[in-house]
Parts: sequence; C-alpha cells; structure tokens
Amino acid sequence: MNFWKTFLAALVAFIVGVVVIFFYLIGSGVSAIMSMSDAKSATPEQSVLYIDLAESIIDAPMLSPLGSFDPVSMTMSQPLTLMQVLTAIEKATEDPAIAGICIQQEGVGVVSIANIEELRRAIEKFKTSGKFVVAYDDTYTQSEYYLASVADKVLLQPEGSLDWRGMGFNLVFFKGLIDKVGAEVEIFRPSVCKYKSAVEPYFLTEMSDANRLQMQSLADDMWATVVEDVAKSRNMEPEALKSIAANLSVAVAEDAVTYGLVDALAYEDELFEQLVELGAGSDERSNINKVTLGEYVANEITGTLTIPLGGENPYLLAGDSPLVALIYAEGDIIDGNEKVDGQIVGAALAEELRQARLSDETKAVVVRVNSPGGSALASDIAWREMELLQQAKPVVISMGEMAASGGYYISCPADYIVSNRLTLTGSIGVFGMIPNLHNTLKDKLGITFDEAATSPSASGMTVAKPLNEQQKAAVSRGVDKVYTTFTSHVAEGRNLSIEEVYNVAEGRVWSGKQAVANGLADVNGGLTDAVAMAADLADLGSDYTLYEFSVARTPFEEWLNSLGGVVSINYGVDMSLYGEEFLLFVNKYHELFTNSGIQAKVPYDINILF
Repeated sequence: MNFWKTFLAALVAFIVGVVVIFFYLIGSGVSAIMSMSDAKSATPEQSVLYIDLAESIIDAPMLSPLGSFDPVSMTMSQPLTLMQVLTAIEKATEDPAIAGICIQQEGVGVVSIANIEELRRAIEKFKTSGKFVVAYDDTYTQSEYYLASVADKVLLQPEGSLDWRGMGFNLVFFKGLIDKVGAEVEIFRPSVCKYKSAVEPYFLTEMSDANRLQMQSLADDMWATVVEDVAKSRNMEPEALKSIAANLSVAVAEDAVTYGLVDALAYEDELFEQLVELGAGSDERSNINKVTLGEYVANEITGTLTIPLGGENPYLLAGDSPLVALIYAEGDIIDGNEKVDGQIVGAALAEELRQARLSDETKAVVVRVNSPGGSALASDIAWREMELLQQAKPVVISMGEMAASGGYYISCPADYIVSNRLTLTGSIGVFGMIPNLHNTLKDKLGITFDEAATSPSASGMTVAKPLNEQQKAAVSRGVDKVYTTFTSHVAEGRNLSIEEVYNVAEGRVWSGKQAVANGLADVNGGLTDAVAMAADLADLGSDYTLYEFSVARTPFEEWLNSLGGVVSINYGVDMSLYGEEFLLFVNKYHELFTNSGIQAKVPYDINILF
C-alpha cells in the first residue's frame, strides 16, 4: 500500500511539474515573441552599436529555440550566429542611423578565438566607412583585448587591468588515475601517426616529443598571428608586443598606457563624453543612444532564409534569384541518423548534402565546418555525399575554430577550403581505443563475469575482459585501413600525391595559416569570403540568395527535446563512498566510451590558454 501511495504521489508530482514547465515555456515564448514584435522599431538616429558579447556567438543556429533554457535562472537566451553578426556589422557600415561602434565586453557570452578573428576583420572593414570605433572596459582579458585592439581608440578604467601574457595549450593526462583504479586502455594507432595525440592522456603522463613539437609549433604560430594583428592596429612592432608579454610588463593600468596597448585611462562617464563628441546622440539625462549587437540583429537583420529539409521551398517565386546553400557541420562526429544540436550526425549531414545536390535552384554550397572529428564511419558517410555534391556543383568549405581529423575528412573533397588563420585543422590520422575495466569492476565493485561461447571472440569486445590476440589484430587492421582510406581521400580531394599527403599527415595538427602554406587549405579568410567564393564559382555575381538548410521540428518536439537538457535523475547512490579517484574516473568513463572504437579525432583535452 505504501508503495502505491508513493508511486501515485510521485506520478502526480511529475505530471504537475510537466504542466507547470509547459505553461511557463509557452508564456515565456509568447513574451519573447511580443518583445520581438515591440523591438521591430527603427534604430534611433546617431546610435552607437555596442558589442558587449552579452550573447554567445556560435556557428550553427540552434535547432530548438527551447534548447537554451536555463532551469536555474528560469530564463531562455538565444545565441547569435556568426552569419547574423557579420551581416549586422556590414549593414551598420551603410546604416545612417549608426554613428559608430563601441566595444565594451561586459557580457558573459562565449565566442571562439577563430570567430573573434572574423569579428575583428568585420570591424576593420567597418572602419573604412569613416565611422568611429572605440573600445572601453574595466578589465581586458587577453582575448577581449585582441578584439578591442582593432578600435581607433582603446580606453581602460583607471583602476582596471589588461592581461597580455602569450598563448599556450594545457593538456590533461589520466594515466596515473587509470592505474589507481586498476583499469587499462588498449591503444591502436598506426606507427606513422606519431602526432595523433588524442590517446596520449590514457597511456602517458606527459606529452610525447612529437606532440610537444606540434603543440609548441601551434602556440608559436597562433600567437604570432595575434601579435601581428595587434601590432598593425596599434602601430607597434611585433617584437615589442612579444617582449611585453614575456616580461609581464603590464601589471597595472598605467603600464598599459606606457607601453602603448591603450590610449588613455578613463571612467565610463568620460567614455560617454567622448562618444558624444564623436557624433553619438544622447537624451536629456546624458544617456547614449545605444543598440546592442543582439538588439540590432533582432531589429534590422532578417538573416538567411531557412528551408526545411525535404519540404517545398516557399521562398522561390518566378524570377527569384538563384540560391547558395549554407550547411553547418558543427560538433563531434557521431553515428546515427537524427540531427541534434552541437553534434554532427554522419547520416543526417549526408542527407543535407544530398538535398542540396538534388536541388535545381541551389547553384553552389558553402559548408561551415567546426569539428574536432569523431567516428571514422560517420565521417566516411558524410564524405561520400560531399564528394557527390562537389561533382554536381561548386562546394566551398569555411573552417571555424576547428576542422580537424574527421572534420578535415569531410572537408577534403570541396573545390576550395577557406580557413581562418587561427583555425586548428589537419590531424590526418586515426586511432582505436578500447577500455578494459575487468580489474576495476572486480577490485572496486566486486563485479565479475563468466561466459560460455563457441569461440574465443564470440562474446565480442567488452570492458569486462582484456582483448585477445585475434581481437587486437582485427582492430589494428581496421585502424590501418581507415588511415589508408583517409590519406587517399585527401590526396584525391586536394590534388596532392600520396607522398605529399604523408608529409603533412601523421596525425599532425596545423593552424589555418600553416594549412594554407602546406596545401591543406587554399586561402585564409572567413565565412563571408567563402560565400562570395562559392557564388563566384557558380558565376552568380551578386545576384543570389543565401539560405540555410534545417531540419524542421514541431513545437511539441522542440519542447520535448529541450527537456533532455534540464531533467536529471538521482539514482539514490552516494558515489562519494567510492573515493575521489573513482569519482574522477567515472567522470571520464563516458569520454572513454564515446571515443572507443576507431576514431578520426583531434586531441580533445586541449585547453587553449589565451
């Protein structure tokens, strides 16, 4: 009886909770729509476009608008796409209502270093209009200063700070932890893939010589790019900037002025006075006419057209301009069929590419790739459709923060590859990784296994026992086969000899600037450059419409999908009983199995210190 009482009470509580969340989300959605309707007023004259990074700037639009619901704050936030941001700044260049730009990065939005490079390039182009660009902040992180340095004038709060120290990579290793919990990890990596370091954290306690070489080369090259950009904007010598970083010369705000990183120290009211002097409007209470980047996008930018996959195209009318498709490939590459936010599902991406190929109205395709790679099988499925697409119409790859390993695998058939200089790419290699938790389960949890089978490998490869020799040989053959296939695809797609591919392969990661030098990419540039190139390859001139493929969901499906990100289950197990080492291992458990099997993936535990 007590069981049924408890069950019914829990069931009622669950139903009530779902209903409450449902109506809250409906109410929030209606409020958001009403707010957006109210926001459709014209931007006031003499407005300053504020780039405050309150919103995250991402590559691909989110599939579900409810996927950004935060159950803690009970709010929803919608990140901006890079295309929206670039379009907004381009429009502001010609918009008479926009007097200038103020970069004041007070928000907590996330933006990758490669997207900062593209944002910075867009602001440089904005400056050619003759409108002002001013940067101000209380404290500049290094990435914030990289963006701010593009301004005509850089200001710093008198008691503020500026971080300028260089760039590095921090890798985490788990070999000691794996030993403590009694686990083992079988590693399979072609001997020629000495730079394929994604597996190193599981059998080493520090970087191998080859990995240290590539990481140091990446850090040096990417830092040189940042320094080059800042030096040009600040009219300084690159070596002077490197020396300031090496010696941590900027310890207090006055140092930033002394060494030329900022123009002056100022309080926020003094910033407002300068903005007014430059042409910004204000009201009787000295409030600046300002519009944030998010507001400007909502008010002024309609964005690219979104056409559901496989559905009728409601945007094409007689005489309409031809189409350039924009397809996003963002996240880890995984097996499966249904497209999800933040991951590349091999079959789903292949279907998008197929639809673009079969669309008579679509004359060219841009694929924005931002991926560290993942499943070798899913990568090959997408690669095949990319190759077929390239045979039918022009295809240009735009590389974001990372387009490496499987991310490069799916890119190599394209006609042209456009990469940011700060993109991480290459990593042409493969590995296999299979965990063995036999001793962990037995010694830590008291779990053992036994079997009766027709052959030594009949029960398959499981974590409950070590691999036998036949299984090891089979995995090794599979890994070697994938590497041979991968390198042959690159040779064919990039019009290189197999020897030339081997020279830049071996699993080595390159910066976008290095990739152009060694033939893995064609030119350094951003998303808008890739779009222009695709239109040019299709002889479209400026008479085309850019549109995005998307998988349409019903509102109810979007709501159900969003719940996956906010619902957690407590199984009633006190995991602290097993000790901190085991807890940390459990946290890595999912990653182990996500990357088990044959993978084409970049080193994935890299923390870019910038």
